[in-house]
Amino acid sequence: MSGIFTLLKKDGETKARLGTVHLPHGDVVTPAFMPVGTNATVKGIYHDRLKEIGYTMILANTYHLYLRPGVEVLGKFGGVHNFSSWDGNILTDSGGFQVFSLSGLRKISENGVSFQSHIDGSRHIFTPEKVVDVQAVIGSDVAMCLDVCTPPEIGYREARKAWEITRSWAERSICERNRLGDAFKGNLFGIIQGNFYEDLRRESAETLSDMDFPGIAIGGLSVGEEKEKFNHFLAFTAEYTTYGKPRYVMGIGSPDYILEAVENGIDLFDCVLATRMARNGTVFTDDGPLVLKKAVHKFDMSPVMEGCRCTCCRKYSRAYMHHLVKCNEMLGGMLATEHNLTYLFDLMVRIRRSIEDGTFRSFKKSYLERYYGK
Repeated sequence: MSGIFTLLKKDGETKARLGTVHLPHGDVVTPAFMPVGTNATVKGIYHDRLKEIGYTMILANTYHLYLRPGVEVLGKFGGVHNFSSWDGNILTDSGGFQVFSLSGLRKISENGVSFQSHIDGSRHIFTPEKVVDVQAVIGSDVAMCLDVCTPPEIGYREARKAWEITRSWAERSICERNRLGDAFKGNLFGIIQGNFYEDLRRESAETLSDMDFPGIAIGGLSVGEEKEKFNHFLAFTAEYTTYGKPRYVMGIGSPDYILEAVENGIDLFDCVLATRMARNGTVFTDDGPLVLKKAVHKFDMSPVMEGCRCTCCRKYSRAYMHHLVKCNEMLGGMLATEHNLTYLFDLMVRIRRSIEDGTFRSFKKSYLERYYGK
């Protein structure tokens, strides 16, 4: 399979890098943050506005789209791009994490995972083959293969078993992709697991890197572990993950975690944090998160952040945003969502510029000192 990643520049002091991921609905310049649109919509913002901000790739979720609206509806529309009127790229998670989070409603075996719908309690089975088939109908530009996601602090034997199942599922996913041929138009990514055991992480990273995947995701992180453990295992796993393919870390979206990922050569990342924070009245700024509900903003005529190009900062005051949030007005969440996603997009532009200029390490240091108020 021909490569989909072009390396443009590597930072001289760290493992940060600039690149381009070539996908069916256009190139994605990396490192890049991807907004999460679980149900084929990024909550609180129009797709057109995402495009105006500059985003060329968003996420959706196989588990949720499979349950609702369902593959028959998506098939009728020729995939989720037409269904949702988004002409950029779409990455779909396999649904493995969502099934994992169902806890008592699912059962994992070597064949696949059986689970009950969180919507109506109906029973379903996801096999690696079925998940590939569903994502073919969705029309995913990047599709994730089914994996076994594990919580922190599990025993070694359980972690090894989960990784062995994940490896088997990865092999079966590749076979199904190949069987579908031209009916599968996207790019299938493998997912590294191994919990928090270095030998399993290395084995998983090296094994999946050698398999016929055009890209690799580092899974099993940001699942409740402390930050120091995240940082260590991110760096350790990246060390053994192939350099020639795009690397994707799932579920990180705060500036400090993003910078740590970029420093370790990660190209893509996503998280619901930006939109979830916004709906709860908290916004990103260079001086750290700003909680708009606080009374200190009641008479504040300044914008959320000077120089920000979003609608919120160009037109409205902190006092007005405080009012909207306190009144639980829908507009407050929408404006805050646009701000947070604009902020993260522009942060990525600044990060890429620092890599281009050879100043990433100093940029990271000065940014975090201001962000944490040190």
